[in-house]
Amino acid sequence: MPPTLRTVVRRMRLRPVAGIPGHGARGVLDAAVRWVAVSELADPTPYLEGGELLLTTGMRMEGDQSQYVARLVARGVAGLGFGVGVSHEEVPPALVTAAEEAGLPLFEVPRETPFIAIGKGVSELLAAEQYDEISRAFAAQGRLTRAALRPEGMHAVIDRLAKEVGGWAALLDEAGEVRHATRGADTDAVVSELSRLRTATRPPEPRLLEPGGGGLLPASLALSGPGEHIVVQPLGGGARPRGFFAVGAGRPFSPVTHTVINAAGSLLTLALEQGRTQLEAARRARSAVLELLLSGAGEQARAVLGPLGGRLPEEPLAVLAAGADALEALEPLAFAALLASSGERPLAVALVPDTVAEKVALEADAPVGVSLPCGYASEGLNGALDQARRALAAAPGKGRGRVVKFGELAGQGLLGLLDRAAAQAFAAALLAPLTAYGSRADLVESLRAYLDSNGHWDAAAQRLGVHRHTLRYRMKRVTELLGRDLDDPGVRAELWLALEAVRR
Repeated sequence: MPPTLRTVVRRMRLRPVAGIPGHGARGVLDAAVRWVAVSELADPTPYLEGGELLLTTGMRMEGDQSQYVARLVARGVAGLGFGVGVSHEEVPPALVTAAEEAGLPLFEVPRETPFIAIGKGVSELLAAEQYDEISRAFAAQGRLTRAALRPEGMHAVIDRLAKEVGGWAALLDEAGEVRHATRGADTDAVVSELSRLRTATRPPEPRLLEPGGGGLLPASLALSGPGEHIVVQPLGGGARPRGFFAVGAGRPFSPVTHTVINAAGSLLTLALEQGRTQLEAARRARSAVLELLLSGAGEQARAVLGPLGGRLPEEPLAVLAAGADALEALEPLAFAALLASSGERPLAVALVPDTVAEKVALEADAPVGVSLPCGYASEGLNGALDQARRALAAAPGKGRGRVVKFGELAGQGLLGLLDRAAAQAFAAALLAPLTAYGSRADLVESLRAYLDSNGHWDAAAQRLGVHRHTLRYRMKRVTELLGRDLDDPGVRAELWLALEAVRR
């Protein structure tokens, strides 16, 4: 804060003359002095901003001074200092009367006190105040930095920030969900405003906004209400925020407080980016461990995992397979890693004790395939991974609870063990000569009836409603088009699987 009029008057030993009831009114003397101006103009207000201590010798001052004083009061001058012994031996009575009536603090400046000395004195006070503000800001930054080094990390910074601003603070994720907040935090207002901005069709005039995924997101945001002032800032080094933090207090934030808030934002962003980097490094390490396990190098896998503080579940274990998006949900509950294969999308793979496999899978909030119990032997682990993949392929759709156990696929028949897309591609290729034979779709249906009737002509013909000789002709044509012997059990099995696959 700039020095008060009281401080300047005491330091420069100015004598109060008017505008100060009882020479001690706190409201008057506590006004801030933002600068010192010297002017002999009849109207100096065009060259003033307000908050100045105006000094004059009254060279052109004659007669009634009420208009002069009124203009100074309207401009917001902190006070008027009149230098005696130059143009006037004493402060003009008309000026004293006008200042008294208008409530303008008026002081006598002795001849031995140069105006420049008053200017230097106020400049020194302003510099000292600025130095004090900078010192307080540095001290606050130091306390925030020490908080960032604590095990609580970002939460500790939020707690410290609330104390520094004398209010509250909150941490939100990129979706606007509150992750941590101090007591009394008005997070409802923050969440509501962020949600509104995400769905806004255009930015409100008074706020600075920038485009972001899912709508308009604030580059910075200020909310003000009766007795409450809130600042919201984004976190993250990229174009799209990876989170937000909010600060609130009952009074407007000073420049020093804004400096402290910005420092907290830098620390929070650094912690967020470092945490993400460490997370990515840990994920790459777990993926490497999983690859070692699948290749049969169990001892090497444990040697890599040990220094990272990770552990593998005890046998018997189950392998879980899910989409890559489920990795974040599985990580806190199991040894989970991304497994990438050429030509395939990355797969989230988790190793869990068999006894809790279904419970963990339900937490993924996504389709999950679960293998039969297995051990760490390369053949068993790879087989379990294949089982989990197949179970995942059979999952009915997205959503919580879409968990399919490989052991349950047996009840769905042989087709339940096959990859749906692969089976349908096989069926399309095998049956292509029949489906491409003009518009004779009856060849496919005739083949289906023949196989369903286990090769009995009469039963199949009756099912189709045709003569058995007609059916024999059709089957002869099917044999010619496919180039396969329908009396071969293997050929019949393949054709039956193909017909069932196109039916799914």
